Amino acid sequence: MKVFNKIVDLQNQLFQDRKEGKEIGLVPTMGALHEGHASLVRNSIKENQVTVVSIFVNPTQFNDKGDLDRYPRTLDADCKLLEAEMANSKSSSGKSLYVLAPSVQEMYPVPDERHFEYPPVSTVMEGAHRPGHFNGVCQVVSRLFYIVKPHRSYFGEKDFQQIAVIKAMVRHLGIKVQIVECPIVREDDGLAKSSRNTLLSPDERAIAPAIYKVLKASVDYARTHTVQETHDRVVSDINSVDGLDVEYFSIVDGNSLLDIQSWDDTDYPVGCITVYCGKTPIRLIDHIKY
Repeated sequence: MKVFNKIVDLQNQLFQDRKEGKEIGLVPTMGALHEGHASLVRNSIKENQVTVVSIFVNPTQFNDKGDLDRYPRTLDADCKLLEAEMANSKSSSGKSLYVLAPSVQEMYPVPDERHFEYPPVSTVMEGAHRPGHFNGVCQVVSRLFYIVKPHRSYFGEKDFQQIAVIKAMVRHLGIKVQIVECPIVREDDGLAKSSRNTLLSPDERAIAPAIYKVLKASVDYARTHTVQETHDRVVSDINSVDGLDVEYFSIVDGNSLLDIQSWDDTDYPVGCITVYCGKTPIRLIDHIKY
């Protein structure tokens, strides 16, 4: 495994790899790696000769400076996790793993003034509640695509809306890359694995699994109830847990991400939720497919 802090050094290495006909996979991350990230890396190692994992807490996608400051930064532990993944992978023989861990100045030598908007997928839900968030995501992911020029790039389905936005950006910019969606990895109690989970106090961690528990129960409930009834039941049940507060819960068409009024409106209904947990509070996202 090699760690690169300078973009040009990584590009020189990848130039040699491409000359040898090697296919490249990219796993963009903001670090604080966990089993969810590891599953993405495993898929990339399996399907490519070279895997690049970017570790960069991107300031342009945070609309709350406090959230940016609190975001965990654990580069040494991240590298140990990746080294272990390579050592344990049955498909890593003869393959390479590179880590790109640039500074903000390295990633943005000049301010990125580009503006990305892909309504409705970028303007609803997270787009409405976190102005500028997806613009920042598109800035950094497009830069990573231009830097690495991967054949494939791997994203976790936990960030359901983000994948839709990135796919729209790829179409808009004409970037030739396959976006590979990987299933959510959950803790034994159902909580979706997230870097933000490390910020939860023991008390907050104890109540957070109620989010998925309620979502999962709502699938059966939805079979005999309307979209609105299902929506209201989920919000009520989560808000009844002391310490949890639903910011939004939207039941949408999984392709357009537009709200549906009836289960007959789509053959791909998805419930997307964001919940504030605890006193800080920590913002947790999840979704369920109906």
